[in-house]
Amino acid sequence: MRSRPPALTRPNQAPPIGHRPLGGRALRAAHAIGSPAAIWAPGMEGGSRRAAAPRTATMPRFTIHVRNEWLTVPCRDASYTVHWLGMEALRRYAKNKPDNGGLGLLKDTRFVARRCQGQGLLDADDVIEDVLEDNDFVELVIDGDTASPDSAPLQARLSHLYPQVKYAYICIKSFLLLDGNSLTSVDLVNLGKGLYKIKLTPEAESKVVQSRELLDAIVKENRVVYGITTGFGKFARTVIPVSKLNELQENLIRSHSAGVGSPLNPERTRMLLALRINVLAKGHSGVSLETLHKMIEAFNVSCLSYVPEKGTVGASGDLAPLSHLALGLMGEGKMWSPMSGWADAKYVLEAHGLKPISLKPKEGLALINGTQMITSLGAEAVERAQAIAKQADIIAALTLEVLKGTTKAFDSDIHKLRPHPGQKEVALRFRSLLDSDHHPSEIAESHRFCDRVQDAYTLRCCPQVHGVVNDTIAFVKNIINTEINSATDNPMVFAERGETISGGNFHGEYPAKALDYLTIAVHELASISERRIERLCNPSLSELPAFLVNEGGLNSGFMIAHCTAAALVSENKVLCHPSSIDSLSTSAATEDHVSMGGWAARKALRVVEHVEQVLSIELLAACQGIEFLRPLRTTTPLEKVYDLVRTVVKPWIKDRFMSADIEAVHQLLLEQKVWSVAQPYIEKYCMEHIPESRPSSPTAFSLESPASPRKRVRLE
Repeated sequence: MRSRPPALTRPNQAPPIGHRPLGGRALRAAHAIGSPAAIWAPGMEGGSRRAAAPRTATMPRFTIHVRNEWLTVPCRDASYTVHWLGMEALRRYAKNKPDNGGLGLLKDTRFVARRCQGQGLLDADDVIEDVLEDNDFVELVIDGDTASPDSAPLQARLSHLYPQVKYAYICIKSFLLLDGNSLTSVDLVNLGKGLYKIKLTPEAESKVVQSRELLDAIVKENRVVYGITTGFGKFARTVIPVSKLNELQENLIRSHSAGVGSPLNPERTRMLLALRINVLAKGHSGVSLETLHKMIEAFNVSCLSYVPEKGTVGASGDLAPLSHLALGLMGEGKMWSPMSGWADAKYVLEAHGLKPISLKPKEGLALINGTQMITSLGAEAVERAQAIAKQADIIAALTLEVLKGTTKAFDSDIHKLRPHPGQKEVALRFRSLLDSDHHPSEIAESHRFCDRVQDAYTLRCCPQVHGVVNDTIAFVKNIINTEINSATDNPMVFAERGETISGGNFHGEYPAKALDYLTIAVHELASISERRIERLCNPSLSELPAFLVNEGGLNSGFMIAHCTAAALVSENKVLCHPSSIDSLSTSAATEDHVSMGGWAARKALRVVEHVEQVLSIELLAACQGIEFLRPLRTTTPLEKVYDLVRTVVKPWIKDRFMSADIEAVHQLLLEQKVWSVAQPYIEKYCMEHIPESRPSSPTAFSLESPASPRKRVRLE
């Protein structure tokens, strides 16, 4: 009996006598996408293109996106071609539609197929098992159509949000135990990067079970409790029938999924999901252990919901973004995974062997009531701020060397008189990098006895300016780490007391105020750096060629790189306006004061990124300045920094495309490589307690002590 792939069945038509399987160019021509040529399945009369693949216990299947529909297409034999898969998907698409779905004759329909993940085009003649994996997602674009806005174009439009997405997400072996009490901002950032999977501690699981038992008792006894048996916000006095309590929670998620803007990238969505899991693990939200385990399963395979970045006012929690997070877990809306790219959430979950969450009473509220959007973005902001602050000291020290500044301003006795921790720490770093006895500098010796009395503030006052940034970061980090391990739900469930209590822990004022403060502080690193770039580029201030390039006029050198730095600093001035000083009443005046913490967190990240970019330009400029001081060498640690930069950016001989150079150095800062090469020298200096060198200089005046009587006698 003859059999053909269903999409291409031609009733009562047998292969012609003497038919032989096509091969090589003839086969590729016959199987071109949209070709009406028949594709003969293995086992047909007349032979087959290749031997039948061994059958497996599980039939492979693929999720195909055709226009606005997702279709699951099982494949009896993985040795069929991509052309067969596309035609079968079109057959299923047109099957129950009037006028064949507007396709005309299927055999004449032409289309292009591409994988959703990575956007790779698939050749019609490719064998399925060679180019696709079981449960892969494929986009089919019919000739004359444009690709669906729900799939491939969305992926392409958001590609800038997915720098080098790591497939390591799906092969992580290390686990981080969550108990709701001990997660740090460092841990959270590492979870976002995909370095760990998640497990709950037994103690956390026990607390979750106890709080859920109390809620189940409340529902069973028909007690009226906010958010469990009542509506929300303005509808808090509306009692909901027991038969509709599950629907109440689902409606809450759907109606509150009202965010707009670009979605969070995978790393930030992982952080958001991990943090919500950590908060629920405290056992004061009433979520069931089953639901929490499903959230953990989704996290561990990086099934990540589509979470728009805008829409939270930061009180009653980050309701919109957390609702979008929950919506995907319910199998609704969009989801992303390393295997599927963007697709309908139910298909992404199914492809990973996961089932959607089915919400029980109070669980919808438990999933969305909290400050996790503000806090997770804030954790990234404070960690990146701390990393760039340490490296800013190194970059400024290199600039001071190039501008032939003095180290006298970093004398420890000066800073003991104003003993702010950050100020003393920055001064110590400068001494460890520039100490002339510990690390001799030929550049420093070349101007030891110059007639300059003191340096500009941008060099001399680095401990005072950079120092307060360090102290601010420490303050903000303490608040963020406290918030990371805080229960921010409402109402709170106290299993040991047998009651639920409504409160206001969801209000985001703490992280909002802290992140506004962080933004203002870290901006100063860019502000002072831009002025140092000006000094490097201005020949009247640096004694270097204008804009750090030979043949000025023919070459413009760092002229516009400095303009870029100035533009970023100016943009920061607007972004530093505190968002948390604003409040707009919402929910019919029920939520009449809000924190605006979501915007505080997002703009904190933007300002930190601008600071990194400005300091990237300064580091490039300082290394270029070194070229004009050769053959003189700076201190050993700063030479190591120079060598690091030269591994990614060559010296500026004549004008060239500069954005790539800035981005390459920015990447060094993001990976903290500048800190890594200097850190051993800083730590060694601190550990060895080497006496501070205080070379003579016109910037310091010392009077000889009066001669002793015995010395006066000798002199006489």
